[in-house]
Amino acid sequence: MANFYNDNETLKHYLNHPMMEKIVELKERNFADADKYDYAPMNFADAMDSYDKVLEIVGDICANVIAENAEEVDHEGPSVKNGRVVYAAGTERNLDACRKAGLMGMSMPRRLGGLNFPITPYIMAADMVSRADAAFENIWGLQDCAETIYEFANDEQKDKYIPRVCKGETMSMDLTEPDAGSDLQSVMLKATKKEDGSYVLNGVKRFITNGDSDIHLVLARSEEGSRDGRGLSMFIYDKRNGGVNVRRIENKMGIKGSPTCELVYKDAPAELVGSNRLGLIKYVMALMNGARLGIAAQSVGISEAAYREALAYAKDRKQFGKAIIEFPAVAEILSTMKAKLDASRALLYACSRFVDMYKIYDDIAKERPLTADEKKEQKYYSKLADAFTPLAKGMTSEFCNQNTYDAIQIHGGSGFMKDYTCERLYRDARITSIYEGTTQLQVVAAIRHVTTGTYLNKIKEFEAEPVHPEDEAIKNTLVFMTQQYADAVQAVMGVDDPSFHDFMARRLVEMAGHIIMGYLLLEDVQRNESFRKSLEVYVKYGQAEVAQHASFIGNFRPEQIKDYLYDETPAEKAEA
Repeated sequence: MANFYNDNETLKHYLNHPMMEKIVELKERNFADADKYDYAPMNFADAMDSYDKVLEIVGDICANVIAENAEEVDHEGPSVKNGRVVYAAGTERNLDACRKAGLMGMSMPRRLGGLNFPITPYIMAADMVSRADAAFENIWGLQDCAETIYEFANDEQKDKYIPRVCKGETMSMDLTEPDAGSDLQSVMLKATKKEDGSYVLNGVKRFITNGDSDIHLVLARSEEGSRDGRGLSMFIYDKRNGGVNVRRIENKMGIKGSPTCELVYKDAPAELVGSNRLGLIKYVMALMNGARLGIAAQSVGISEAAYREALAYAKDRKQFGKAIIEFPAVAEILSTMKAKLDASRALLYACSRFVDMYKIYDDIAKERPLTADEKKEQKYYSKLADAFTPLAKGMTSEFCNQNTYDAIQIHGGSGFMKDYTCERLYRDARITSIYEGTTQLQVVAAIRHVTTGTYLNKIKEFEAEPVHPEDEAIKNTLVFMTQQYADAVQAVMGVDDPSFHDFMARRLVEMAGHIIMGYLLLEDVQRNESFRKSLEVYVKYGQAEVAQHASFIGNFRPEQIKDYLYDETPAEKAEA
């Protein structure tokens, strides 16, 4: 019987990463729950066995329920009736299977009904769900919004809402508005405080994923007369209370099983989360970072599906008397796809481990003061999580788009037809580099870690690690690439022109990404020889990309930037 966990040894490789022992021991508070819950682990081995068994259940449901329903859901899609979303029949079956298996609220504490999993095995589940159907991941995966309630809401709100999520209720984050896309400071949905201290919400939200969910996190303007981010607060809206209707579902290119809604709020009762005025500055930033890690997992899952579809077709399709995989031009595409997939997954799980470490320390700090060493470690991993999250979201989503493109290319004309899965994967992939912050916005978030040296410092840590003698040549290549990167950063930052820095930012971030992903694969090879081919191919690919960016930067004169920037044409000037 098919299983998306058992057929993917790389997931088990990352589940057994050496850092997991510390992550698990911290998460389990030295296994203090073992005396309170019969399903809590007694030690590290017991915890790992639990993760393994649950992920096997996820893999079974993904392969035999969600993936089987994916085409039907893509064709049927959700609909709106009387202001409410009606899921496709296959989506309802998917949700039913996940609820019965207890796969909701995986990372929430046991006392609130969750499984108390670290982020890393939860992200592995998201990886598999996305491979099965990226659209369903947008419904199932939004349970991670409960993390924001857990981090910032009061105890009464935690006790009220998180157990409902763990039992299977769905969530959404209602941020975007018709006149405020990525510019969330422009949000105008109004939160009005009543005499009894409660709030009501009025306005419109647009492009809301799973917008008719049971529990919503809503960004709204709570401060009368304000126009910027300091006037925004975060609220919880409970669908049971009424006041919000779905005006329409967007007719999208892809992820068609996931309802993307326009919502109308009319005196909708809501509860303030945390403090006034911190909605965007603090809470949404935390929410978005979690969502971006989820999109990175979604990107990797789609890449996995695309590679497998391409590989199977290339082995089966005969041309000129032999399978097309025997043609070097096709084999080259497949090897590059696999290298990008493996590099993406290596970056995803490095990021998830960093997120695990700093979040666990944040949680421990609510229970007791951290020691000096713990504070130092918390600060270290918090910085790495902040640096690696936009890098992971940006790089994995771009590679996801490239891999689905190449999957269709290998299928040829057949790939353009809806008869083949790769057509749906191609459409689903396109949104990954757009929502939860476009790739360009990920560059904006990542560039300060270029200029402050976060990436270079981490690269130097990788460089200091010993490798097998046979890997010294590849390591030397990565060392050379690092020098090219350091020289490029110095060249760009040596020009006193912010617009020039912004212009070159994408190239610098990508250079850092290629080097880091190369080192992560090199680290993987030290534990698992099966990554060797991907390491060799990816470093060659990354070497070419880094050299290209270094050449562009080295041969570019700052005054040439004007040739690239928008300028009105003579016709436009005359019209103005």
